Amino acid sequence: MSDAGSATGLLVETPVIERVLGAALQRGGEFAEVFVEDRHSTSAVLDDGRVEELSSGRDRGAGVRVVVGETTGYAHTADLSERGLLAAAEAAAAVARQGGGRRVVALEHRESVKRNEVEQLPEDVSKARKIELLVQADEAARASGNAISQVSASYGDGRRRIQVANSDGTLVADDQVRTRFSVSCVAVGDTGMQTGYESSAFTVGFELFDTVDVREVAAAAARRALVKLTARPAPSGEVPLILESGSGGILFHEACGHGLEADHIAKDASVYVGQMGEQVASPLVTLVDDGTIGPEWGSFAVDDEGNSAQRNVLIEKGVLTDYMWDYLRGRKDNRGSSGNGRRQNYRHLPMVRMTNTFLLNGDAEPEEILAQTPTGVYVAKLGGGQVNTTTGDFVFGTVEAYLIEDGHITEPLRDANLIGNGPEVLRRIDAVANDFAMGPGTCGKDGQSVPVGCGQPTLRITGVTIGGTAGD
Repeated sequence: MSDAGSATGLLVETPVIERVLGAALQRGGEFAEVFVEDRHSTSAVLDDGRVEELSSGRDRGAGVRVVVGETTGYAHTADLSERGLLAAAEAAAAVARQGGGRRVVALEHRESVKRNEVEQLPEDVSKARKIELLVQADEAARASGNAISQVSASYGDGRRRIQVANSDGTLVADDQVRTRFSVSCVAVGDTGMQTGYESSAFTVGFELFDTVDVREVAAAAARRALVKLTARPAPSGEVPLILESGSGGILFHEACGHGLEADHIAKDASVYVGQMGEQVASPLVTLVDDGTIGPEWGSFAVDDEGNSAQRNVLIEKGVLTDYMWDYLRGRKDNRGSSGNGRRQNYRHLPMVRMTNTFLLNGDAEPEEILAQTPTGVYVAKLGGGQVNTTTGDFVFGTVEAYLIEDGHITEPLRDANLIGNGPEVLRRIDAVANDFAMGPGTCGKDGQSVPVGCGQPTLRITGVTIGGTAGD
């Protein structure tokens, strides 16, 4: 790599990439792509006052993709020399047998749009300073109450530089910096052990901690664990449910978002197949996937196929308006990518993935929604879950929930499961507040994980089945 290449944000010089793409097409491939990645990361874990992990690493390499009809060839290498890249191109091109001869590919470098400015690269901050944050969090969590018996605090940062070039002439680069901090607590009391968790994560540098106080993150995790020490069993059966703003975005990500990814549609593996233009949700529901939202966890300038991040309205006032698309699915359906082609790293093929997926604000006040709900369950924090994209059926766990009585939040509830169907839940939303909030998450699909954002305002669902603990 020369200084000229790095000065433009490119990891490999343009003439080299042009020759590699030409070699990838020499057997008659219809489309070729080179994805280059250079990733730095640091992680640290403080468990019960001791540093259990302090590591940093670097991973760099490239993947070459060749497409012929419905067939894709892919090869990856950690050797970013021209020789290494040409070898990967030759391996990927093996899917094409027509012997089309070497084609000349001319690339035009496109500047990517920065979503936010990184003020302080985490790699420039000492490990001692990062450990200091963990110690502060540990002390704050333990100061929350004598019942806190275990505390684990985790710090992580990463810088991911990518370069994407393809035979359509695209040449673009992106520099993605992410920083996260999380705390997990265990409280012990008469009801046994209870856990609490809180995190903060954004696509920013170390300046995250100019606005995020790790002691507050720790106190929130500890409070969540302590509250559950006095929790009563959750009710069982179908009840009205209020999701606090930012707490339930994962529900719509999993139960609805995955079913709107075009690869699931193409495989007839989604409940939303054939529903374009149909009313699939309450008129109060507008669902958006948007990779352009500044510092949110799922934001970036370009996706892993070189397409600019976009704002895609998937459901508008209850009507299904679009799916999410990567290059291959869009090409097959004679339309462009929606900026949703993502991959875990250079060793993987891209696929259709969400970015930041969320429900838009409504007009109601959150206090009014609560006051107008005589009985039910108020969920302040959802945990993980599972969904069957073909049917839309899901199961999610609650990690902080309360009983609603006479329009007021009363007793805390033990953890329970929410059981339902994504499209049915969308239709049962009858109130949406104006207090939108988001949170970070990690999305797994077909063995690949990518950072995503999830969000929603406070909202009410007229009925959700709770697999409670009242019978325990």
